[in-house]
Amino acid sequence: MLAMALHKIGPIESSPLRETELPDPVAAPGEVRVKVKCCAICRTDLHVIEGDLKPPAFPRVPGHQIVGIVDQLGDGCRKLKLGQRVGIGWLRFTCGRCKFCLSGRENLCPDSKYTGYDADGGYAQFATVNENFAYQLPERFDDVHSTPLLCAGIIGYRALTRSNIAPGGTLAIFGFGSSAHITIQIALRWGCTVFVVSRNQNHQELSRQLGAAWAGSDFRQMPAKADAAIVFAPAGSIVPDALQSLDRGGALSVAGIHMSAIPSLDYDRDLFNERDLRSVTSNTRQDGRSLLDEAAAAGVKPQITTYPLREANKALQDMKADRIAGTGVLLIDP
Repeated sequence: MLAMALHKIGPIESSPLRETELPDPVAAPGEVRVKVKCCAICRTDLHVIEGDLKPPAFPRVPGHQIVGIVDQLGDGCRKLKLGQRVGIGWLRFTCGRCKFCLSGRENLCPDSKYTGYDADGGYAQFATVNENFAYQLPERFDDVHSTPLLCAGIIGYRALTRSNIAPGGTLAIFGFGSSAHITIQIALRWGCTVFVVSRNQNHQELSRQLGAAWAGSDFRQMPAKADAAIVFAPAGSIVPDALQSLDRGGALSVAGIHMSAIPSLDYDRDLFNERDLRSVTSNTRQDGRSLLDEAAAAGVKPQITTYPLREANKALQDMKADRIAGTGVLLIDP
């Protein structure tokens, strides 16, 4: 199969992904093989490629927002059928036995595995996954518009719930990329007022088009304090600002898998009055199912820019430089 594979860590500006012919994967027992139709890019892919996360085994095919058709069933598969459209996300394995798995917190499983990192992902013509970790997709979303939901949407949804935002509350969003542009649509369905802080003028404009009540580059100009906030940008320097944007009793949810160093916090200024700082770690499969239901009910409309598979390096370069409004999606060659 044709894949855009990573053979060594490097800055995305050096185009480290290379066209590679790999053997077609075979579905193991309990797995399905998916003929990939499209795969959204994600900042986590960039963290893998550029070495912000522990380097994977090489070569490795990135990509974990995959939509395709089941074309092979491994022994013992009972839930999925040949020809069925499915999605594959970041989380691909948990042990099912540890205290976290048994208490509904499988995202914290110490033995968890991830698509495009521990196993090859969707920047290729085929991908495999255990059928218990594949998602059945709402019919209202076509293939390309389904892809951003499978990580950007899911992580945004978990970040939203971790922020403790109540229906009708005021939410501040810091950074307005792929996750944020989906999350705002769900928050608005919940009756929330949303403020967006972003240095990027195009991202500010997109947020206004989607329903933000205010958008700007300086949180101090927000019309009011927020009841909850989410930091989507991977910049630790934003965290003190986001905490200061909160009203008393507010919670800040930090959504990145990797973030630059957070500056020292001032207890009285940033945390006193019961302001909470909460991280987000991966997701549970229930998060994924809930997000897909919420997105369908809210009529979420992901904004996408498409690229051929062979332009994966360019797509990631554009994402890093904030040249994409919404989500970049790779179209896989037939």
